Amino acid sequence: MEKRGVMKKYFILHPAVFKLDGGAMFGIIPKPLWSKYIPADELNRIQLSLRVMLIQTPTRNILVDTGIGDYHGEKFDDRFGVLGPKNPLIQTLEENFKLKPSDITDLIVTHLHFDHIGGLGHDADQHINVFPNAHLHIHRQHYDYALNPTLRDSGSFHSQYFRPLIEQAEREGKVHWLEGEEGTILTDGSDKISFKCSHGHTPWLVHPFDENFIYMADLVPTSAHIPVPWVMGYDIAPGRTTIDKVNFYQFIIQKNLTMIFEHDMKIWGAKIKKKGESDFEAAETFAVTSIDPQKPELSFGQYHS
Repeated sequence: MEKRGVMKKYFILHPAVFKLDGGAMFGIIPKPLWSKYIPADELNRIQLSLRVMLIQTPTRNILVDTGIGDYHGEKFDDRFGVLGPKNPLIQTLEENFKLKPSDITDLIVTHLHFDHIGGLGHDADQHINVFPNAHLHIHRQHYDYALNPTLRDSGSFHSQYFRPLIEQAEREGKVHWLEGEEGTILTDGSDKISFKCSHGHTPWLVHPFDENFIYMADLVPTSAHIPVPWVMGYDIAPGRTTIDKVNFYQFIIQKNLTMIFEHDMKIWGAKIKKKGESDFEAAETFAVTSIDPQKPELSFGQYHS
């Protein structure tokens, strides 16, 4: 793809894996259906990727989400089947890209659940930001919600961990608060990364996109969740999720974007198409090239944006 503008490189990273209950991941969908796509272990858990995206331009190293981190402790890691090296994201960046944590210029946070923001700090007590030079791009309304969630989803927000880190970054002038349903996250010359919000999984969930890709986060966490009714039981408003999915799919088709799945072990992305009158399906899927926790899964290639 050749266009004038900034040269960008996209990489999809796989620092670690974890497990969640399969029934909770698929809500009202019966196990005989969803288990055809992702088999469960003896505890009914399914293995999921903790996928992170790296976008490189001549002047920026941009991360989308940070994975689960390693601050949780043995009991937590055993319960959620967390597997990965010590400092998983740091190791992945250093070993594969020769990038130090201080080289990251921007961190786009889709939302503040522990499996998306957990890699921001070194541990739970010292509150030392892993990425000291990065500007954090966080939705203000989502941050406010994350500090006062419902009892139903409060366990997903480890505010005692992320709040001191974000407050420190804000004191240093390194937080860019996103506002409203959509807008611009950052610009780099003639290029920009924008966002749209969904609300069914958690209020004000940010979906970064440019002219090539859109990061689905937990609106469509795996390729198995593409059908509109296949909604997670974790979602705070499952009915709203179905509305969000239809609206996003129409936008994705219009813009000819490739969706990136944050939690699918085997499929990192897909093109989407209409299926009948009321649903959608994958027009094309893209498989990972490796699930080694310490290596990038795939380089998307270079694009003049």
